Amino acid sequence: MAFVRVCALSELEADAPKRVEVDGTSVSVVRTEGEVFAINDVCSHANVSLSEGEVEDCAIECWLHGSSFDLRTGKPSGLPATRPVPVYPVKIEGDDVLVSVTQES
Repeated sequence: MAFVRVCALSELEADAPKRVEVDGTSVSVVRTEGEVFAINDVCSHANVSLSEGEVEDCAIECWLHGSSFDLRTGKPSGLPATRPVPVYPVKIEGDDVLVSVTQES
């Protein structure tokens, strides 16, 4: 897996999603509950940015229709979304947040 530096850990405010680009993929990076998560930034129900939504209980809510996605698994917790969104591995090295959007071959 190729990891790419996306931001400094110190740039991430708790429960405030940050939109970044990783190898052409829009990713929402979230620091919550003492961990950092990376989830695809596009809602699986309505093609809108998840990083504009709110974070609560390790989930991110789509601002348009209210679907929430688990930051650990990408699974939606209720309608109208029925399909999960991809989640990506995160590594912390010092103050650097690294994300991989590539799959192992």
